[in-house]
Amino acid sequence: MESGQSLKRRMKSVANIGQITKAMELVEATKMRRSQELALHSRPYAYAALELLGILSDLKDTDIEVPELLQERPVVRTAFLLMTSDRGLAGSFNSGVFRKFEQFVKANNIDIADHSKYSFIAVGQKAKTYLERRHANITASFLRTGDLMKFSEAEPIADALIQGYIAHDFDKVTAFFTTFVTALRQDAVQRDFLPVTYESIKESVEETIPRAGRYANYARSEAFMNGKDQEYLIEPSPKEVLDELAPKLLKIRVYTSILEANASEHSARRVAMKNASDNAADLSTTLSMVYNKSRQAAITNQIIEVTSGAQVGE
Repeated sequence: MESGQSLKRRMKSVANIGQITKAMELVEATKMRRSQELALHSRPYAYAALELLGILSDLKDTDIEVPELLQERPVVRTAFLLMTSDRGLAGSFNSGVFRKFEQFVKANNIDIADHSKYSFIAVGQKAKTYLERRHANITASFLRTGDLMKFSEAEPIADALIQGYIAHDFDKVTAFFTTFVTALRQDAVQRDFLPVTYESIKESVEETIPRAGRYANYARSEAFMNGKDQEYLIEPSPKEVLDELAPKLLKIRVYTSILEANASEHSARRVAMKNASDNAADLSTTLSMVYNKSRQAAITNQIIEVTSGAQVGE
């Protein structure tokens, strides 16, 4: 049986770990609420932006000259955008994104190490480390983006996508990130950001609008969702408006995706820390019982030795 001194050291270590995880749980609970509010409050605006972006992408079949971001071309090079956290201790948050990406790679027979066809943009230290270990071609990385990101902080990420696409550094951008569903559920998803197509935007809108909850009855454009023709009067000219509007709408899409990922991260970390605190409490109780049994056994042995010695002396 383990010595009492060793058990006391383990009990102290478990108690210290329990205090740390409990403190982290409280911190993450506060961050979770704030990040959830940001993500949820941005959704109505994101829905409207996505619908408008989808409508603009559908104009390529008309005589209107559309921006290059909305134009499809043969795919020679593909860029992958992976959004993760900078820190660990978040349960399956990061591994869920990597698992989704690896499933996509396997299904499409993609060679990550082929720098002539594939490039990567990492958001978060975990994504950067993951890609470096696989010798991927990382063209840009964005670290320490902040727990409560502002729109201005997301602009450099969106600019990297826009400039790379316009410069023909890549012909398609596929993003992997996590969407917030509930405090206990976060889903890793794969979505095409560029080129902007009507089908990909419609799919994103359908996936993003919740089936239940506070935004379940959000008023969306039935004409857009049903693919019906819509008439718009664009001034001063369609080209000027679209050239200005398309990049901004894409930036909004990137920004809201990061907000969803941040809300998911803090929710996952809060649950992970709660589980760790509960496990520490259970282990502390178990060790206390083992220690008490060990101590009682030692006292019993001492009594037996004293009694045996007294009997021998008689």
